[in-house]
Amino acid sequence: MTDNSTRTTAGTGSEPTLFSVVGRSYFPIAFIARMPFAMIVVGVLTLVVAGRGSLSLGGINSAMVGLGTALFGSFIGAAADRWGQRYVLLVVGLLNCLALAFMAWVVFSPLPDIVVFIAAFAIGATSPQVAPLSRSRLVDIVLTALPPSRRPKVLNGTMAYESAADEVIFVFGPFLVGLLATFFNPVAPIIGAIVMTMVFVSGFALHPTGRARAAGGSAELDERAPAKDMFTGGVFVVVLGVFGVGMVFGSTLTALTALTNDIGRPEEAGLIYGVMGIGSAVVAISVAAFPSSFTLWARLLCFSPIMVIGSLLLASTESLPIIVVALLLMGSAIGPSLVTLFSLAAERAPRGRSATVMSMAGSAIIVGQSVSSAINGVLADVEGTATAMAVPVAASTVVLIAGVLNLVVAFRPRGRGSGHRGSKQESRAVIDGEQET
Repeated sequence: MTDNSTRTTAGTGSEPTLFSVVGRSYFPIAFIARMPFAMIVVGVLTLVVAGRGSLSLGGINSAMVGLGTALFGSFIGAAADRWGQRYVLLVVGLLNCLALAFMAWVVFSPLPDIVVFIAAFAIGATSPQVAPLSRSRLVDIVLTALPPSRRPKVLNGTMAYESAADEVIFVFGPFLVGLLATFFNPVAPIIGAIVMTMVFVSGFALHPTGRARAAGGSAELDERAPAKDMFTGGVFVVVLGVFGVGMVFGSTLTALTALTNDIGRPEEAGLIYGVMGIGSAVVAISVAAFPSSFTLWARLLCFSPIMVIGSLLLASTESLPIIVVALLLMGSAIGPSLVTLFSLAAERAPRGRSATVMSMAGSAIIVGQSVSSAINGVLADVEGTATAMAVPVAASTVVLIAGVLNLVVAFRPRGRGSGHRGSKQESRAVIDGEQET
């Protein structure tokens, strides 16, 4: 059914759908708007390696991007919770474009490395948190605009789509960086990120759904749970798991960069890395069809060991065909793991703190990606490519540990007097398989 017909039926008394509420333009804009966020770590790494001639220096700059995101990402989410997404996104989008432009210039300038570090930190600190804010925006819409009977199923499908979109973007982002750097020059990915931020992040901010938080008025603000409600074991497990997935992204890409650098074609690392997204996106989308009896804790414990197995295969070979198989195996586990982790984040976010918790989880991806890129860059320089290829094993193990810890959290007795909204409590029960959808 088309968007127009959906709107018509909604207007004649039929129940509204998510598509009829957000409109047909929302998902394409929100999808492309998250691309710059996925490009910045690899774009900075590629630019610094090309401009300053050091893989370890590039890795450290990637870590500075992650540090900026770690320190300021959650504040951006908190600001969106308080003042609405529209103005926050417009301001940070503009600042991010300025930081990216400065980085493109300073890398090739005679200024010392410390100035490059500052530029990288500024890029991370001003990165628009499009993916977590999109999740928060859609969760709020599902839990307020749709009939209660349909909310759990739609919420599960929405988290599946959002995580699949993230997976495609976080794999295709480095692929696009490699493509632009290969066919143009190392500055091209940075310029591309600036253009996409100006056009699509601004479009996402100005979209009618961007008024959702402001429309809630002071009543929504008064209902916000205290900040301490976010610092729970359940939220920590989610952030740890997403951090581990980010580590897998960063360490795998840096390992492949070291491998392609050995053969004199470092800019092609992103192209090989893109293989990991093929199975990942397909399996992530299929999560929406998983039965409710396949609970979230079980999904995480099912797929995280597959990620470890794939990383072990990657570390044990130098054959490109086997590397491709290993990347496909890892990707098939990363997608559903991300869906599961962000579904857990949606259910565990305290009332009125959805954007903050989603930003914490979203920032954890970049932080993990940046930290592992820096560590693996140094290891590749000092210990060699073989050692770098083994680091994704440790990264995948972090996700597995998060899965085990989540099992403890899932079966720990919980009080019912938390700051969560009643509708979100309802959706949690259904998503976890405790009721039928």
